[in-house]
Amino acid sequence: MPRPQQTVLQCGRFELSLDRPFVMGIVNLTPDSFSDGDRFADPKAAIAVARRMVDEGADILDLGGESTRPGAAAVDADEELRRLLPVIDGLADCGVPLSVDTRKVQVMRGVLAAGADMINDIGGFTAPGAIDTVAHSDCGLCLMHMQGEPGTMQQAPSYGDVVSEVEDFLRDRVDALRAAGVAPGRMVVDPGIGFGKTRWHNLQLLEALDELCGLGQPILVGVSRKSLIGELTGRAVDRRLAGSLAAALAAVARGARIVRVHDVAETRDALRVWQAIDEAGGP
Repeated sequence: MPRPQQTVLQCGRFELSLDRPFVMGIVNLTPDSFSDGDRFADPKAAIAVARRMVDEGADILDLGGESTRPGAAAVDADEELRRLLPVIDGLADCGVPLSVDTRKVQVMRGVLAAGADMINDIGGFTAPGAIDTVAHSDCGLCLMHMQGEPGTMQQAPSYGDVVSEVEDFLRDRVDALRAAGVAPGRMVVDPGIGFGKTRWHNLQLLEALDELCGLGQPILVGVSRKSLIGELTGRAVDRRLAGSLAAALAAVARGARIVRVHDVAETRDALRVWQAIDEAGGP
């Protein structure tokens, strides 16, 4: 199985040894999540579900205050922070790193000051001021590829060679952050499944994850419950668990070190079985 060169991730208060696949639990704080609706828009509900995910084996929690599903409307930074800050405060002692899924510099500043351990930026830290905001902290950074913007990204995505173009973009972003003084040990990269890609683009990227390991950074993959799973199985969002687990295992088999999921307990069980079988073969 291909493995990334980097095996330790500095993530704010935490130093994570990536000696096994990690599970990142998704906590949507939005009223229009494609998978959760508005079930966790209330901070108390979000904190409760996040703590349950930790009990179920989540290694990282990823908090999102703005929906980035295809066609989603933008949310202003003040509203995004209003959703995020009470939850960050309520999870400060949960024992795992708190990641925040945002592409806004103002939000990055606010959540880092509040104690967030990681910034997960679907824009790959391309916004003016984004790199300067995170460069001199000790937070972990997830650099994701996206073609276009959430509102329009699925209208007509097009590539010459999706794998090489995504790889080139991620390499450029890693280089830009390193040039600003960010240690490689703080960065993971995400090919952005479903973000400006057709079904075929997504499948090509998942099949070629071992090539992206050549970037030398751990790979994070988020495909849980996404449209790709629905297109392949014909299942509605609330019936995509089996397909999501299959995609997570396929990603890990090709080198992914972190999988971003809604169903933590089930993913953890699947990974334990997969890892036991993998390790039985010896070195």
